[in-house]
Amino acid sequence: MSTLTSFDTRVREVRRRLAQEQGAVVKDWGGRVPVAVIYPNSYYIGMSNLGLQTIYGLLNADGRFVAERVFFEEPGARNVRVPLPPIGLESQRPLTDYAVLAFSISYEMDFANTVRTIKAAGIPLYACDRGDGDPLVIFGGACAITNPEPVAPFFDAIAIGEGETILPAMLDIIRDGVSGPRLDMLQALAKVPGVYVPVLHRDPERVARQYVLKMDDYATTTQVLTPETHLSNMYIMEVARGCGRGCRFCIAGYVFRPFRPRQLASLQVQAERGLHMTNSIGLLGAGVGDYVQLDELVQWLYRKGAQVSISSLRIDNLTDAILSGLDKGGVRNVTVAPEAGSERMRRFVNKALTEDQILSGVERVARFGIRQMKFYYMIGIPTEMDEDAQAIVDLTLKAKAVVERLKAPTRFVLDISPFVPKPGTAFQWLPMARPEVSMRRLELIARQLRPKGVEVKWDPPEESEIQTLLSRGGRELAPIIAAVPGNSTSQWRRTLREAQVDVDKYVYKPYALGGPLPWNVVDTGLDDRFFRLELRKSYEDRLSKGCPTDPVNAKPCHLCGVC
Repeated sequence: MSTLTSFDTRVREVRRRLAQEQGAVVKDWGGRVPVAVIYPNSYYIGMSNLGLQTIYGLLNADGRFVAERVFFEEPGARNVRVPLPPIGLESQRPLTDYAVLAFSISYEMDFANTVRTIKAAGIPLYACDRGDGDPLVIFGGACAITNPEPVAPFFDAIAIGEGETILPAMLDIIRDGVSGPRLDMLQALAKVPGVYVPVLHRDPERVARQYVLKMDDYATTTQVLTPETHLSNMYIMEVARGCGRGCRFCIAGYVFRPFRPRQLASLQVQAERGLHMTNSIGLLGAGVGDYVQLDELVQWLYRKGAQVSISSLRIDNLTDAILSGLDKGGVRNVTVAPEAGSERMRRFVNKALTEDQILSGVERVARFGIRQMKFYYMIGIPTEMDEDAQAIVDLTLKAKAVVERLKAPTRFVLDISPFVPKPGTAFQWLPMARPEVSMRRLELIARQLRPKGVEVKWDPPEESEIQTLLSRGGRELAPIIAAVPGNSTSQWRRTLREAQVDVDKYVYKPYALGGPLPWNVVDTGLDDRFFRLELRKSYEDRLSKGCPTDPVNAKPCHLCGVC
């Protein structure tokens, strides 16, 4: 297919999508700085991302700017049959027309799509090669806070923290400097708290994460509704940010600290706005189950005629009021995250849930006639043994017995992910389990549960291997990311093999305590002493028994700090 035909196809496709949206902002470009807000994945996935929607809304609220959305589409994605060049959704302009390319990256596996998008824009891939006439290329999102280094050479500036606090100062500088010398603008941006300019940065300086203190100063909600997304025409509201539970594997409990709930009155105002667009309201937040007024909010929304959905609930604080509101609102699915089947493993990751609490929650859900209950689990957590995988089976069968005793219609779905050690958490030094170990345990679970009518799904361990590599690598991976031709596991593995990258070093071996870490450029506000203390707490059970070898890697772990 010719380039012209492909571009025409893309224009028709984005116009079709635009026509079915509610809330899209189409501005006159005259006198304004044009910004492409880019999500390096499909429209279907990107339009479910509240971070993208928030930045889009903040930029368009500023009269000096016009923000338009761009997505990375390729054949094989939903409703995509031919290569589609990236263009602005609102005006269908190519990326070369924008003064700023602003990427929102939440997932390391989108790094390759990011590079392919920059290349498609026809500008130099590396920031050091760009001149005064090239767009400013920036990025923010979860990956910027955990470890921006693998893609740092591609960006002029990186926002370390929450955009609501960093964006205003950045926009003043961009508006005044976008038509002037590039170096002057970069030097000014480097002085903004939370902005990391890789070409100007000097070690050992660190960039302090910025975060919102008063959540009610900002409304983090859906800006644009579309039927073409997993959350079809649902108005999403962020109830709280961060999490106070402190699960040792989870970035929400560390790099998004502290737990910051919104006032009920503020959420009600946001919901009233959303109900003018749709009656489907989604409540979002890593710690939404710990929101103290959740009962009241759900019941209020029900009285307003809303159908309420909650991203994930804590099974130990599922109340009758919450379940009643969900049930009356037509919700038929509940999602919880026990993370591990055995209490020993839940203690290891600091997930304070007992088996009795889990089964009590299942009984409560079943009594309300909820049709489906989804459980999130991890596999391959350090110190895990086959008996811990078996504990997932045993716990699920006990939960199923509760449902059968009550003659409830509830069915179970298990969604299992391999453990990926994340920077900025207490487990940042730990290795991932090898794929053959994870697959053996996944098959052990599926073999016993699928015949019982339990759906068992999992993320491929081979893909998690690439994610771990990208999560824990440094700038030396940038040429690899630039070279990979696509985003499939086979393409990644072939590129890594040809470049002779030692994957084991990044993925299957622990990082040394006290040693340099690629992501040390980011100051999350928590120091290594805190992380090491949390890590030691994980190993307390094993330390009390003489610190045996790590069963995942069959060798001494040397991670507790006292061996």
